[in-house]
Amino acid sequence: MPEGIAELTEEEKSVYRVEGFSCANCAGKFEGNVRKLPAVRDAKVNFGASKISVYGNATIEELEEAGAFENLKVVPEKIRKENIQEEGTPVPFHKKHSTLLYSLAFLIFGFISMFVNGNDNILTPLLFIASMLVGGASMLKTGLKNLARLEFDMRTLMTVAVIGGVIIGEWAEVAIVVILFAISDALERFSMERARQSISSLMNIAPKEALIKRNGQEMKVHVNDIEVGDIMVVKPGQKIAMDGVIVDGYSAVNQAAITGESVPVEKSVEDEVFAGTLNEEGLLEVKITKLVEDTTIAKIVHLVEEAQGERAPAQAFIDKFAKYYTPAIMGVAVLVAIVPPLFFGAGWSVWVYQGLAVLVVGCPCALVISTPISIVSAIGNAAKKGILIKGGVHLEQLGGLKAIAFDKTGTLTKGVPIVTDYRLINDDADEKEMLAIISVLESRSQHPLASAIVKEADTENVSYSSLTVENFSSITGKGIRGMINGETYYIGNMALFKEIQPPAFSDKIERDVKALQEQGKTVMIAGTGDTLQAIIAVADEVRESSRAVIRKLHDAGIKKSVMLTGDNRDTASAIGGHVGVSDVQYELLPQDKLEVIRQLKSEYEHVGMVGDGVNDAPALAASTVGIAMGGAGTDTALETADVALMGDDLKKLPFTIKLSRKTLNIIKANIAFAIGIKLIALLLVIPGWLTLWIAILSDMGATILVALNGMRLMRVKEDEDSDEQLNKNPQPEILRAER
Repeated sequence: MPEGIAELTEEEKSVYRVEGFSCANCAGKFEGNVRKLPAVRDAKVNFGASKISVYGNATIEELEEAGAFENLKVVPEKIRKENIQEEGTPVPFHKKHSTLLYSLAFLIFGFISMFVNGNDNILTPLLFIASMLVGGASMLKTGLKNLARLEFDMRTLMTVAVIGGVIIGEWAEVAIVVILFAISDALERFSMERARQSISSLMNIAPKEALIKRNGQEMKVHVNDIEVGDIMVVKPGQKIAMDGVIVDGYSAVNQAAITGESVPVEKSVEDEVFAGTLNEEGLLEVKITKLVEDTTIAKIVHLVEEAQGERAPAQAFIDKFAKYYTPAIMGVAVLVAIVPPLFFGAGWSVWVYQGLAVLVVGCPCALVISTPISIVSAIGNAAKKGILIKGGVHLEQLGGLKAIAFDKTGTLTKGVPIVTDYRLINDDADEKEMLAIISVLESRSQHPLASAIVKEADTENVSYSSLTVENFSSITGKGIRGMINGETYYIGNMALFKEIQPPAFSDKIERDVKALQEQGKTVMIAGTGDTLQAIIAVADEVRESSRAVIRKLHDAGIKKSVMLTGDNRDTASAIGGHVGVSDVQYELLPQDKLEVIRQLKSEYEHVGMVGDGVNDAPALAASTVGIAMGGAGTDTALETADVALMGDDLKKLPFTIKLSRKTLNIIKANIAFAIGIKLIALLLVIPGWLTLWIAILSDMGATILVALNGMRLMRVKEDEDSDEQLNKNPQPEILRAER
């Protein structure tokens, strides 16, 4: 962020959509012009999203005047968003590029005249000049203005080359140069538009109207007029228009647009639903919880557009390089044009022509577009797959990670405890009656594992509400107790029952408990002061995908994977060994996790942290790249993490790293190719082989190839594990969380 922006308030910031950006150079020039406006303190252009943020005051007229060199149109973002659905159909190619087609027609007639009438006939140069003026009017106008201000960009270089070519009488070649430049410019615009559409298409997936219940009647209401608290009715097969919570109904909802999950998710009362998702089966009534501008899909679009505007390190290098590159090319062209005639007696016309060709080949189009189109394409592709990457810098850093730390609960495990074992010790006891006693006591407990036991009773249709509990109390670190029907019952760990010392406590029971604990389960004993009644074990299940994900990360070159947990050593070792992490850190408090991340960074430098974005916030912030799970369900994940996996799906992590590395490789290849092709073309000056049409073809060819190469990132796919491969993995083991 430019110095000084941090001091500005959000009230001083206005965001505008900009229509007409053709290149990153023009975007930079527009940004500079806006900064010079009297009432503007700062401005920041987001070329990837075609937006500008203005800090201060400026009218639309002033902004458009600042972009007059490119005929830019400026629209306040709010108006643009409201009217996005009302925009007409795309402009047909023949209308959108009519000047290009007319220019091409004049060029063809010029060549016909040249072959029929010869070069000396006045009609021939007139047709070529007409082709130049029609196809290059915008470029020549901008180039002449730049020349007058001594501002050097690619349009300045092209304008000087065209004027020089006309002076030395190279009509045909100059006309070819102009039209090829216009084609290159149109293709560059097209490629950026295609890359931008990867995000703009997300804006249109949520309906603009919803069926709302008001005053006992159902009515169609525009999303801008829907208020928090309204009840929305969503019929089977309809898309959900707003974020909310289900108050009535049951259905399967396809959340692929938000989370990237291909399988519909079952939703019932009190479950959250998101705008843009598809209700597949039942009728739902949803209480609206967010205004249209605050919905999850709106936040995703906003954050991704902001991410596309963040300059990655590679892009910052290119911007700096281009600043010195263009003047240097001007200098080289001048030297090529004057040194051979002045010092070696060569012909002026030949070397002036070579100098003009150097100007053309020196246009930095391909170099400037090499990075932004790759960043925009990759971030857009990730967003469509439910992965939110919040900037080019994080996209680059992901590919350089050497170590990754994982929070255990909710990341490597499902985060939802379940009852795994329940058996009676006292053969005289009734199984359901004992489960009812355990459940009614646990229903009064605040321990996180109590809900698993209560849920088990509900699943088994065991009723416990009729039982009355008296003198209930919690025994810190050991368990709970309470009186039911005049009998005091205890539920707790071995330490509790060793204190009570009931006659039935034996070495066999202790061995049974330890055997369950070694499987990573939390084991509780239920009984009275005289008898032991039952053993019940609760655990947090490991995600079926965790083992495969860790293996893929190691195969991809991650040197160290670490599991961070507050559990004891036995539990941590059980799950760590099962999922295959390199190291396990146990009995950690949140501040301890932060210290582990700092130690890993000192050893490996580039460290990722994967967590739920809530209690892991300090560790996420301290890591090189913080990756939050389940971003669709929590605003905290979207705010604290650098990357958010919108679905609760760890399998997307290897793909995210793969996409990052592919992006880095493509950016490097683009930069190397763009510079290499120009060096080869410039070497043709030595034997005098460089011509204007070769120069423009090399520049145009490099631009097209670089753009197409960057756009390949929109098509990178996830590597899905087959069901057969997943079934080869052992069944998920269980983790214990001590009372």
